Amino acid sequence: MKLNQLSDKPGARKKPIVVGRGIGSGKGKTAGRGGKGQTARSGWSGNGFEGGQMPLHMRMPKRGFNNFSRKRYVVVNLGRLQNFIENGRLNIQETIDARALQVAGVISHARDGVRLLASGALKSKINILVAGASSGAIQAVEKLGGQVSLEQPAEQQEKSAEK
Repeated sequence: MKLNQLSDKPGARKKPIVVGRGIGSGKGKTAGRGGKGQTARSGWSGNGFEGGQMPLHMRMPKRGFNNFSRKRYVVVNLGRLQNFIENGRLNIQETIDARALQVAGVISHARDGVRLLASGALKSKINILVAGASSGAIQAVEKLGGQVSLEQPAEQQEKSAEK
């Protein structure tokens, strides 16, 4: 097969309706736009327009606040870590960090860091490097002789490098 032999499947490209070509075409004169007025003109989109009445999206009360600069952490539970350790997908001899969790398939994206929570039971001694951890998770890891290390946020690393 060559590039000049490639073609679309039949029906993949539909011909556009040609408007304004006489009454016999079925789309002549007003070209399907109705009579006169604002909606018959080009460049006007009526999404959400209610004919001068206050639109619904403006009548609804506004609630809350969306913080655009918040950190979005990925949550990992101790029970989930134990499952991956038992299946041989996580190596407990090395320090487990966000990259190791991503390679093992525990998380898909690290986002702004990994937060360790105490849900589930951990039976293996691990050393883990995370952005945050609950006090229960830290206690559970240290009870087995492991260690939880907390990463410094990127802003703090830059400030400490400048000094």
